[in-house]
Amino acid sequence: MRRLLLSIVLFAPPAGAEITDVAPNGFTSVNELTIRAEALPVWRAATRDVGSWWDPGHTLSGDASRLSIDATPMGCFCESFGDDAGFVHLTVTGVSPGSLLRLTGGLGPLGVMGVNGNMTWEFERLTDGTRVRFTYVVGGYAKDGLDGIAQPVDNVIGEALRRLARYVETGSPERDD
Repeated sequence: MRRLLLSIVLFAPPAGAEITDVAPNGFTSVNELTIRAEALPVWRAATRDVGSWWDPGHTLSGDASRLSIDATPMGCFCESFGDDAGFVHLTVTGVSPGSLLRLTGGLGPLGVMGVNGNMTWEFERLTDGTRVRFTYVVGGYAKDGLDGIAQPVDNVIGEALRRLARYVETGSPERDD
């Protein structure tokens, strides 16, 4: 857990991300971009291939291939450790294939705080691709407040969205630096 929190804190801010509101008791993070592909294939990549595009540095095991999303109501965004061991990162609370996925809970280090959140992934069909928006609304109690962690959480979510876009468009989530 310490490694996960450290990687969130050290992450560079993404372009185009926005914290739409922030307070000691919560924040809203919005990240949006257009992926050059149709909505249903983007949806499928986001949900069925999460272990292929999610950053392994933002997992508990260090191995993103252990991640899965059961995109059904009360399904799980989970990380398996084998032998019936694992971790629930978020619970699926809303599904409209090809257009919306709502996940509830505290992602990463938020999961051990007195907070809850709703993360909504929206997929909007455009003539030149699919606009994907990840919105994460978090509220609750944290000893030092949530305003200080809003930007690092937003950075991680923004990078996840960019990795999804690269994965869909090129077959690899990695940058070509």
